[in-house]
Amino acid sequence: MPNESRLKVFYDGACPVCQRDRTRYERWAGEAGSGVKWCDLNQNHETLRAKGIDPQAALLSLHVETEKGEIREGIEAYIALMRRVPRLKPLAWLIGLPVLKPVLRFGYDYWVKRRLKREGRLP
Repeated sequence: MPNESRLKVFYDGACPVCQRDRTRYERWAGEAGSGVKWCDLNQNHETLRAKGIDPQAALLSLHVETEKGEIREGIEAYIALMRRVPRLKPLAWLIGLPVLKPVLRFGYDYWVKRRLKREGRLP
C-alpha cells in the first residue's frame, strides 16, 4: 500500500462503542485496513499536542492524520476512513453532502458529550 494512503486515527480507546466500531471497521476493511494506524488518544496526549491538537478536542471528535500530515476532524475524519472500504464508500459520499454534514455533526457532538458526561470524563 502506498505511503500516501496511510492514515493515523486518534480514537477514544476507553469507549466501548469506539472499540466496537474500530473492530467492525477492521473486519470490513480487510487489506485496506492495513493502511490505518489506530492510536488511543488517552495514551497519546503529547503526540496530539505536538500536532497542534488539544487532547480534550480529540476526545470530543475523531481526528485522523494523513500521511502528508494533514489533520481531518469530525465528519471529514469519518469520510477519510470510510472511503477506504468499498462497502462504506457510498456512506462516505452520503455523509459528505453539504445538507447532511451539519445535522450529523450536531448529532455526533451531542452523543459524544452525553457519553462522556455519563462516564464522568467531561469536565
